[in-house]
Amino acid sequence: MDRNVIHLDLDAFFVAVECKNEPRLKGRPLIVGGNSRRGVVAACSYEARRFGVHSAMPMYLALQLCPDAKVISGDVEAYSQNSHLVTEIIADKAPAFEKASIDEFYIDASGMDRFFNTFKWAVELRQQIIKQAGLPISMAMSVNKLVSKVATGELKPNAEKKIPAGDEKDFLAPLAIDKIPMVGKQTASFLYDMGVRTVATLREMPLPFLISAFGKHGISLWNKAHGIDDSPVVSYSEQKSISTESTFETDTIDVKKLKSILIAMVEKVAFQLREQKKLASCITVKIRYANFDTETRQVHVPYTSSDHVILRVVQELFDKLYNRRMLIRLVGVRLSNLVNGNHQISLFDDTEEDINLYEAMDYIKHKHGVDKLVRATTLDVSNRVRMEMNMFKGKVRKNLMS
Repeated sequence: MDRNVIHLDLDAFFVAVECKNEPRLKGRPLIVGGNSRRGVVAACSYEARRFGVHSAMPMYLALQLCPDAKVISGDVEAYSQNSHLVTEIIADKAPAFEKASIDEFYIDASGMDRFFNTFKWAVELRQQIIKQAGLPISMAMSVNKLVSKVATGELKPNAEKKIPAGDEKDFLAPLAIDKIPMVGKQTASFLYDMGVRTVATLREMPLPFLISAFGKHGISLWNKAHGIDDSPVVSYSEQKSISTESTFETDTIDVKKLKSILIAMVEKVAFQLREQKKLASCITVKIRYANFDTETRQVHVPYTSSDHVILRVVQELFDKLYNRRMLIRLVGVRLSNLVNGNHQISLFDDTEEDINLYEAMDYIKHKHGVDKLVRATTLDVSNRVRMEMNMFKGKVRKNLMS
């Protein structure tokens, strides 16, 4: 039985929500993002895109390209509420669906053709979302998530398209290689240098060559070029929080050491947020004293997944929380009030340098491991702890010999 996988993607979601709340903005070139010169574009209307404006572009450059654009700082709460509304509409109709981000969804409609026309059902669902949520949304259906997502991206806005089973290769063939999901700038640049610019050309590359050039990622490239994708639609469930904590072998009062451990924790949970394409708006710090008294403090912040934002709050909470000057046996950090969404939502406060930095950091951590890239202060403490352990072992050996 052929699979039927539907991809739904809200068109220019942030901009659409702003226009929904303020209809006079419709038809104007709009940019959602940071107002400062060093800010970046979080989203833009299709009217602004005609001038070459796109997300993650520096704001000063976007305004040079489109000086008449209206800049809006953004309302993350409104975006989250509208995303939740669309999620409820889909959940009420779909047999199984996955919320891939704040503005895109997958539905596994396999087997529904035995009862009625699946594509017609998908078209009706799209129209229902447009009517009830008041937001534009595009839809495509194919045999897998890969082809459906590419089709939606190519044909939007206001798109509804079915790629019949067996037509995947023909549909993908003329597209540029950077249209394939997860083909980043580095991979695309490498392929361009070899003269590979379209999916059709990539499909002609021998699998052993791609593996030698890209490792395991080469297998993924080969499969995608051939329209092969067996990844399942993962049923949607709302994750409540991401957290980590550490209990010490020996209770400590070393504040410098404690803060360095908290830095490492923030790096870990923030990376997990970005990997899962989530954002948090509640930050909690927990400490447990040597007498087992446990205290927590939390604060609400604009949705973010940025290390530097979370770290600043965690350090402030710890300073307010740790007031007994007693030995501590445990510290912990929890991020909650999670929403699905790419890092783009927090671009309202980030600069171009911040975004480039996090992309580079996450690339290294994803490829080589989370612990392969850490802040210098964390490394200093790790080395100091290692030295202390070696000294302790030396003392034990000396005592045993005596």
